[in-house]
Amino acid sequence: MPGFGLAFLLSRLGDGARGASALAKRATAVRLPKPRPPSILATRASKEPPSQAGSKRSLATLALVAGAFRSTKRREQRWRRIGSSRVALGGMMRMISPDEALPGRETELPISSTHAVLGTPMKGPWPEGMDMFVFANGCFWGSEKGVWRLPGGGIYATAVGYAGGFTPNPTYEEACSGLTGHTEAVQVVFDPEKISLVDILRWFWEAHDPTQGMGQGNDRGTQYRSGLYFFNDEQRRIFEASKAAYDKALQAVNRGRGPITTEIVAAADFPENQVFYYAEDYHQQYLAKPRARPYCSAQPQVVALPDFNSWCPEDLQEKYQPKLPEEFWQQHGPTPHCVIMAPNEPIVFP
Repeated sequence: MPGFGLAFLLSRLGDGARGASALAKRATAVRLPKPRPPSILATRASKEPPSQAGSKRSLATLALVAGAFRSTKRREQRWRRIGSSRVALGGMMRMISPDEALPGRETELPISSTHAVLGTPMKGPWPEGMDMFVFANGCFWGSEKGVWRLPGGGIYATAVGYAGGFTPNPTYEEACSGLTGHTEAVQVVFDPEKISLVDILRWFWEAHDPTQGMGQGNDRGTQYRSGLYFFNDEQRRIFEASKAAYDKALQAVNRGRGPITTEIVAAADFPENQVFYYAEDYHQQYLAKPRARPYCSAQPQVVALPDFNSWCPEDLQEKYQPKLPEEFWQQHGPTPHCVIMAPNEPIVFP
């Protein structure tokens, strides 16, 4: 229950009806179940001898608070067991096998036909010459916004969804259970003539802490793991080479929690190459929508991906040369909370 501890609540409560009334107000503020009416507490207390009434009232108040805690349904505070795996903060801490996965559904989740910020189609067929990049680096709200804001007009469309798992067309609740095998992901359709795959890849690495295993920041569970999903061998080589380079860069300055844990998996490993499934419409371009919760758990380490020519395979350097100059990264590179505080429109640079 963010912002309130049990001791804090008890310290603010009085005896009897006044205490129950205060608890009711607190419970309403944090969406907890409303306690019994004060009259019930008062009636029960009045039947006890004076020496016991205060004690009974205190116990009743404590029971109400404890009950409110137990019945809180916020996903971030759930702990349960499924088999031998701990489920923390709404997700499993181990990957499931395909046999354990939920069945899902054949029908795609409905979404808007148009990108809320870029005004482009949300689904293909895509214009000729477009390329695709699918990645996961924590809560997909901020991950998507960071990419659609990249300058130069090269980002054609972005979408959030679920990737790398076994359940077809999962819902958000299913993905959060850990029983789909998916991670929150972003699909990027881009024009390689205007922005390089390496530019987007650099944002991916620098916008989170890729050493956190099954989670990112406050969000824990397999649905928040870091991942890169390649569609051809060139992407695989680029991803693996950049991972090795960024791993060394982090270790050189003692950042992160150890070796990089980002998974690099072929889209071809999934039925019909479908590694990505669209999330619900309310998640799409979420941070650009009215009354959106300004939340992003990503933990950028403020460590730059090393110089492109130092790690990219030589035979791929000409094709994948970055198009965003170093000045861009010095001015607009990822820092903690940069995405939620930024405008929704793409960055104008220079």
